Amino acid sequence: MRADVLRFAGIWSAELVSVIGSSLTGFVLSVWVYQESGSETQFALTLLCATLPGILITPFSGVIVDRFDRKWVLVLSDCGAALSTVALLLIVQAQSLAVWHVYVATAVGAICGTFHLTVYQAMTPLLVPERHLGRANGLMQASWGLQIAAPVVAGTLLEVVGLRGVLLLDLLSFAVATAVVLATRLPRSVTRPETVASPPSLGADLLFGLRHLRAHGLFPLVALFAAFNLVFAVAGVLIRPLILSFTGPATLGVLVFAGGAGLFAGSLVMGLWGGPRRRITGMSLFMGAGGLALAAHSLSPSVALIAVVAPAFLFVLPVINGCVMTVLQVKTEAGALGRVLATARTLGQCAVPIAFLSAAPAAEHLTGPLLMPGGALAGSVGELIGTGPGRGIALIFLVDGLLLVALAVMTFVLPRLRRLEREIPDAPRADAEPAPVS
Repeated sequence: MRADVLRFAGIWSAELVSVIGSSLTGFVLSVWVYQESGSETQFALTLLCATLPGILITPFSGVIVDRFDRKWVLVLSDCGAALSTVALLLIVQAQSLAVWHVYVATAVGAICGTFHLTVYQAMTPLLVPERHLGRANGLMQASWGLQIAAPVVAGTLLEVVGLRGVLLLDLLSFAVATAVVLATRLPRSVTRPETVASPPSLGADLLFGLRHLRAHGLFPLVALFAAFNLVFAVAGVLIRPLILSFTGPATLGVLVFAGGAGLFAGSLVMGLWGGPRRRITGMSLFMGAGGLALAAHSLSPSVALIAVVAPAFLFVLPVINGCVMTVLQVKTEAGALGRVLATARTLGQCAVPIAFLSAAPAAEHLTGPLLMPGGALAGSVGELIGTGPGRGIALIFLVDGLLLVALAVMTFVLPRLRRLEREIPDAPRADAEPAPVS
């Protein structure tokens, strides 16, 4: 096995340990906020603090990752998150923890995590040969599936070791991850690659990724990715209310875990397989399959149905994400990877807040009344998916799934997307094998 693949294995292991520790802490803190405040709004603000700062800081993370030594950016981001956890631990020890402390710590963790992810995505194509890049991107997403298991493990840990114990375990995970990164000797071509005509100012540097995507013909792929994320986010917001409309919290936990298992299985399959050779065509096929599984959520208020279609839908997610990321990595120069991938991620995620803000009100005030007994759609669509509580959410799932199928067809039909891999040349890559300097 080549030395660069071994280095990737070390970096991936460190990332996995860190993500597991952070996921446990994040879940436990969100539970503490809800128990302390009794407010769903304050609980939702915890989730907002875990997502919005990362989206806002992503363009800046790309600039930093391309301008400075990527290994030390990784180490410092881990140290920043660890210091935030230490502060929380000291506050808990003093029995002075307040909800706003959790908001601040969660936001700091989200910012550090964004730098983490940007570094990993920029270094992966420089450590792994192109033929294995799809596999590497699949493995990088395995941590998503493990995060789904966090509530199950964290709930047990909270009972056994308490909040302080969970925070200590998180600090241990940071220490292990940082030690692995420091012990991994990385070549300069990975940590400080040659830059691509670096813009003269920070403002120009922030716009560099957008200009690069448009100039190299990659913008349609990023726009497709944003549309896919919008569809996925709508389902993510509404899946728990959909399940709770016909069953209880205990069953919800089981079904959420089953969905996470599907996501984890898709990551492992992508890691072993590497994805389709024609990635854009493969994306189209998996989007179509995912759209059908998403639409099937609407057919019946059935635990058995959700137990099948939720893992099936989440199974395709790592394949689609892995294909998008691999194409962007292969087509982007080494010195521009941080800025370009950060810009692509920002554009891809910008639709997520729209879904968060619109999906639930639409279900509550628009589609919900339409599918109550006697509602305007009770005698038409209601004959297919039923009427009553939760059926308005089911209608949104049906439309959401059909939109994903339409995206799949569009990906296959539009020449600019279908031919993108063949028409855009791969970026040159420097050999990652020379003697490491860091």
